[in-house]
This record gives sequence, structure tokens and C-alpha cells, in this order.
Amino acid sequence: MLETLKEEVCEQNHELALNGLVVGSGGNVSGRDPDSGYVVIKPSGLKFAKLTPDTMVVVDLKGNVIEGKMKPSVDTGIHLYIYRERSDVFGITHTHSPYATSFAARGERIPAILTPITHMLGRDVPCSRYATPGEVDTAQAIIEAAQGGMSALIKAHGLFTMGTSATHATSLAMYIEEAAKTTHIAMLHGPVEELPPEEIERCANWFKKNYGQSGDKKINA
Repeated sequence: MLETLKEEVCEQNHELALNGLVVGSGGNVSGRDPDSGYVVIKPSGLKFAKLTPDTMVVVDLKGNVIEGKMKPSVDTGIHLYIYRERSDVFGITHTHSPYATSFAARGERIPAILTPITHMLGRDVPCSRYATPGEVDTAQAIIEAAQGGMSALIKAHGLFTMGTSATHATSLAMYIEEAAKTTHIAMLHGPVEELPPEEIERCANWFKKNYGQSGDKKINA
């Protein structure tokens, strides 16, 4: 069942470890099948190095295990809540990546001072209120903070990114960690200046139009 999605979700979980965004077994990636609505997510407590497509767990939007021999991630309820609330989301990534989470530890957003953030997100990375550990309050805090966007820091916890696929959500997590690191280093030298709202919007629109193989080939040539 959903073999292609299992392979993608497994691969993206491995990407977290390969890019230094997670340690041990902490963090997770999920993907939602647009046809069945089923969600594929990593199992709870299994180290990333041991993940294979066959270890992925398939659940429905109510949390019932449809396929898989292992218990799904402890954060499954958070993922499912977001999927139920956001029909545009088909992939979710959660990390405790050090630089992004350092902003969450302070209850601060990551400002849009760098074009990679404006390109990928079209805005800053907001930080939520403190959420009581557990699926409902944490998920509600993510929805509240994101305000229809694709990312949110959870105060004193970590980063959640949402995407059109598991691959997209993981890509956002990678770029946000890079931007958080650079922003942190810049802030050590003094105040940083956020890009104006109109420039953030312009950068986001330019990126959407021109990035990748579907963009303007004259510009990408």
C-alpha cells in the first residue's frame, strides 16, 4: 500500500539526519496521499539509520493504523490535526534543528532578513505561544502561528514545516535551518534589518515564477 509514498517519506526522514537537523530518533516526516487521504509517517523511537520504506506506518486521518507493524510517531496526532485543518498540506516535517530551535527557545520568530526565506516562504518564520505537550494544543498553536503559511516555530520545542509533499516540507526545514544559522551569526554583530513587506512579496513572486524547470527558461538559461 502506498509504496511510492512510503519510499518518499522514508527518504525524507533520512534527509533530516544527513543534513544534521535531527539526532537519535527525534523528529519526523510524514506525507498524505491525495487520493485515499491516508498518511505515511515514521515509527516512534526508531533511529533514522534503521528506517526503511517497510518500517513506515500508514494511518488514516483519525489515527487508526491501516498498515505497519510498529507504533507510529508520538507526533502523529499533531500531523493529523494539521492535515485535517489544512487541505493544501500534503507533507509535514518536524525537527529540533539547533539554530531554528534556538529562536524557539527564546520565543522569537526568525525574521525575513535573507532572500532564501523570502523566496521559499514569502514571509518570516513565526513563533507560537507555549503549547502544552500533546497533539491538540501543539497542533492548534502551529495553525494559529502559521496563519496559512508553511512554517512555524513552537515556543520551547522546535520547528514544523508544511508543504505540498513530504519532499517540499523537508526542503523548507533545511532552508530555514540554514537561514536561522546565518541570521544568528549576523545578530552577533548587531541589529539586523528585515526586508520591507513589498520586497518580501516581490522576491516570493519572482522565485515562484522563475525557480526550477517550470520557470522562465530565458532567465534560467
